[in-house]
Amino acid sequence: MPGLYLHIPFCRRACTYCDFHFSTSLGTKDRVLKAMARELEERAPGFDNGPLSSIYFGGGSPSLLEPRELEALLDRVRRLFTVDPEAEVTLEANPDDITAGRLAAWRQLGITRLSLGTQSFREDRLRFMGRAHTAPDALRSIDLIAKAGFRSWTIDLIYGLPGMDRAEWDEQLTIALDHGMPHLSAYCLTVEPRTALAHQVANGTVVPATDTDTAAQFDRLMDRMEAAGFLHYEISNFGLPGHLAVHNRSYWTGAPYLGIGPSAHSFDGRTRRWNVAHNVRYAQGVEEGARYWEEETPSPLERTNEMLLTGLRTTEGVVLSGLPVDVLEEHGDVVRRYVEQGQLVHTDGRIALTRTGKHFADRIASDLFLVP
Repeated sequence: MPGLYLHIPFCRRACTYCDFHFSTSLGTKDRVLKAMARELEERAPGFDNGPLSSIYFGGGSPSLLEPRELEALLDRVRRLFTVDPEAEVTLEANPDDITAGRLAAWRQLGITRLSLGTQSFREDRLRFMGRAHTAPDALRSIDLIAKAGFRSWTIDLIYGLPGMDRAEWDEQLTIALDHGMPHLSAYCLTVEPRTALAHQVANGTVVPATDTDTAAQFDRLMDRMEAAGFLHYEISNFGLPGHLAVHNRSYWTGAPYLGIGPSAHSFDGRTRRWNVAHNVRYAQGVEEGARYWEEETPSPLERTNEMLLTGLRTTEGVVLSGLPVDVLEEHGDVVRRYVEQGQLVHTDGRIALTRTGKHFADRIASDLFLVP
């Protein structure tokens, strides 16, 4: 079933590594929220893909919104779309926004899952990353969430930080596991262009971690999570049984999803569409009925490459018969080579990464890409 994504493009502070679209000024908040409500009205009639299985408030920092503002958007969604009674409704939240009162209000609104942007439990690391919360905030927020009664919740952690060693990474994982999290998203720090971190690396004030260090930390991550009973169902995601994220699987499996708000992306099963990554231009386009998006229809070859890139990141891998173009006809030798190297398995018409192969997911997918 399809998912709905709502992009809330506001943050208290700019993180040094983030290249998502956001603004640290709330001056356009009311205007953007009104435009999002109107975009929902305009696009709902054309999105006929069945009941929504997930609703996801991302950003940005959706937890900055007042509960009444979230309620207004959710009420509109429920009026315009058929929502599965068991739909996952996720809110991304920052530790500094977590209070017992807000948690109760979010549950009352029908939020079923929280995604907490913890990133680290160390004060020096949080300052390095430009996070708005403190280490005590991180621990306090997790304790409050664990007691709040949500159907599920998850935290984000970042590894591959400059100078991070195994002891520090083990400490981070131990704290998270000891606090009873049912799901973890763990990401290797990436230096994205046009970010503060990219500038720091360019001028030599920050020296990135080595591939050897990040590979060792990824191995340790897999070891610790497997020992704790977590399913490694996507390269960066680990969940206890019953706590695997529903919404993100729409992206990985090629299911339709609708994106609302500035910079939000959509896919209806055939055409991709993405909104302008600019708050004022987005709102103005919606208000004036002008075009505020771009779109494209991927060719069968492009869709095949997309499905390889995302599908190989998952435990299920890629069902070859489901690809628009026959990959084996073009790259059967590549598949055999990676199978012989122990990085791919090829059984029952499906290819999937082995544990070793997970270290090279992007490279393997790239080697399987079809070119015109």
